[in-house]
Amino acid sequence: MEVENLRDIGIDLGTTNVLIYVKGKGVVLNEPSVVSIDSNTKKVLAVGKEAKEMLGRTPGKVKAVRPMKDGVIADFEMTEEMLNAFIKKALGRKGLSHPRILICCPSNITGVEKNAIREIAERTGAKRVILEEEPKVAAVGAGVDIAKPSGSMVIDIGGGTTDIAVLSLGGIVTSDSIKVAGNAFDDDIINFIKEKYKVVIGESTAEEIKTSIGSVVKEKQKKELEVTGRGISSGLPETIVITSNDVEEALREDVKKIILVAKSVLEKTPPELSADIAEKGIVLTGGGALIRGLVSKFKEELKVPVFISDNPLTNVVEGTGILLDHLYLIED
Repeated sequence: MEVENLRDIGIDLGTTNVLIYVKGKGVVLNEPSVVSIDSNTKKVLAVGKEAKEMLGRTPGKVKAVRPMKDGVIADFEMTEEMLNAFIKKALGRKGLSHPRILICCPSNITGVEKNAIREIAERTGAKRVILEEEPKVAAVGAGVDIAKPSGSMVIDIGGGTTDIAVLSLGGIVTSDSIKVAGNAFDDDIINFIKEKYKVVIGESTAEEIKTSIGSVVKEKQKKELEVTGRGISSGLPETIVITSNDVEEALREDVKKIILVAKSVLEKTPPELSADIAEKGIVLTGGGALIRGLVSKFKEELKVPVFISDNPLTNVVEGTGILLDHLYLIED
């Protein structure tokens, strides 16, 4: 029985990062969802961290790509290559024959998209593939007891999607998903700086701005960061100073979109469960939850308590580990 348990693997197949949980070992892998290939031969040169370092810095024949987009597979072949490499790395040289894999997906993807994820996981040699919706897994990983007959609400702000759900009695009562999350925030910052400062910055610089000085509320004591990009008119390197209030302005519209979807989910929630949420509050998970000011912004707009989970970056993959120990909570 112990040998069988060790064949259980949980995968958070994210747009930005892939995390893998192995039964008996915990979280063993956390790497960027990036693959670098030779443009001429289509041969895979690197995956994960090594491939991400090539983003925006590669010569003409080397192309760094993200095979996942908005929480779903954009490039089937590259996703398979990436997942195969990560599973081998996670399991070590010996590997495991025919593991059972629990893999997460956004709450509103189509049956075709689910089948694509399942097929890729099966092609890695899985004995059984279980698909589970991300907000449910994130809630479990955040320590929410979803088996109780009371309402719990989670907002999971990942890389490609923000998944919002109300849970009770082990399942999702109502949910929605929006393709606005961490990657969209990066694009917002890139576009804002291009428009306001006439400077073009890359994806890595935008991410640094977001994580170091990002805020969704105006601040009297604004934070500043010096960054270098390419001047649009000169074509030469140009250094500018970005403030946290710049970031607030850049993210404003997309944050409003997430709030509107959260309000819509609350409006569709049965009154009894709404009362539970008003008492217990909403749990924020995912990397996007770490942006300063989100808790206060959501509290103000949604009129209920809001708090961030202890480990928002790893809640989903940790949730896969807990669900593998409590298979009765899985509806697959």
